[in-house]
Amino acid sequence: MSWASSSAIIRLVGLALTALLLGSCSSSVRGPGGKITKVKYYHLMPGVPQATQDRALTFEREHFLHGAVSSQEIMDRFGHYYSIFWKLDDRTGPVTVRFQYRMTNTGLQDFAQEQVVEDIRRSNLSRFEVTGPEYRKNGRVTMWRVSILRGKEELVSQQSYLWE
Repeated sequence: MSWASSSAIIRLVGLALTALLLGSCSSSVRGPGGKITKVKYYHLMPGVPQATQDRALTFEREHFLHGAVSSQEIMDRFGHYYSIFWKLDDRTGPVTVRFQYRMTNTGLQDFAQEQVVEDIRRSNLSRFEVTGPEYRKNGRVTMWRVSILRGKEELVSQQSYLWE
């Protein structure tokens, strides 16, 4: 085997491994009726952020605190924020986006929030918040699961690593 042919084989194997790695890093989850392309999460915690010269690092905190004037309004903004990006194969009829979660101080008790979406687009976004008195009383969200339902049929779902 010559040097040129072994070099070509090494490049080909490298490309295959790169493609495999990039495919496994994808955050989208495919279900029988659609897919959840991304779940974006932010935890706004009490406390002063560290001083930094880079405004990009403090943007999200300032974004969620925007408009809060009193100390009570600021405290009510602390908690967890989830943005779920999703697509469906069949965009007819309403669907329900269900966000289930468990919290630190409540053990295995399930909590749920739901949104009914009538106008289904090519790309959709649903936002959920666990903030205010619920966050102060029950603690942090420890695990979550999001599912998109049409009637009783589950079209697609994604869950955190700790969800059973």
